[in-house]
Amino acid sequence: MTRPTTPTPPIWLDGALREADSARVSVLDHGLTVGDGVFETLKTEHGRAFALTRHLDRLARSARGLGLPAPDLDEVRRACAEVLAATPMPRGRLRVTYTGGLAPLGSGRGEGGPTLVVALAETEAGPDTTAAITVPWTRNERGALAGLKTTSYAENVVALARAHEQRASEALFANTAGRLCEGTGSNVFVVLDGELHTPPLASGCLAGITRALVVEWAGARETDLPFEVLDRAEEVFLTSSLRDVQAVSRIDGRTLAEAPGPVTLKTMRIFAERSAEDPDPV
Repeated sequence: MTRPTTPTPPIWLDGALREADSARVSVLDHGLTVGDGVFETLKTEHGRAFALTRHLDRLARSARGLGLPAPDLDEVRRACAEVLAATPMPRGRLRVTYTGGLAPLGSGRGEGGPTLVVALAETEAGPDTTAAITVPWTRNERGALAGLKTTSYAENVVALARAHEQRASEALFANTAGRLCEGTGSNVFVVLDGELHTPPLASGCLAGITRALVVEWAGARETDLPFEVLDRAEEVFLTSSLRDVQAVSRIDGRTLAEAPGPVTLKTMRIFAERSAEDPDPV
């Protein structure tokens, strides 16, 4: 039996809902020409976005860090609500993109104001376990974009393609100091001697929304860790808005036999319970 397809959701573009095939951004938008933009990806369930307030706060922080005008968060909320109401679905990926807008070719910004796009796509929950690899490229914890969720994602595209070539779903980076940092689109947690740790924000990792909630709800410690900790960690798991908490069963050639392990399972349970109780934890 053929599964019924969900209609393509309309897209919010600069103040109004538009049909997907007519929503157009200029080829001279600075987000396209030089990656001058920020974004958020939110999990949605039955028409409601999880942790919307935290995501919008981070969108504003990223815009400020990039020097973009402050986004109108009331407009972003309204745009999210209208996109979600237009196409009901059990689980979705809601993407908010905010760019520098029309600009001359080159790095200098134009004067036309920013572009706001909100789009939705159907998705499914991932498996409880996954595989990851390490890559030789590094995050620059002292770079101008460190800690910002920007649309400059090309190095993540390259690293993730490497992961897919090796039958993995994520690639993990060290920073320039050789310390454990993050994945292409996830934060990483490790269990050492039964205790849960994750790299601090000073490592250059993104301040993930799910990461912050796991630190608060599961009592994880923020710890400066060598990249080689992945070779000896008892358990490893990833967090992101769409993964929630996902155990790692293989890193490069190392198999973690008990995945999810007991600490990971406990964290999964805590996160599922707490997020169900409060869909917009602040």
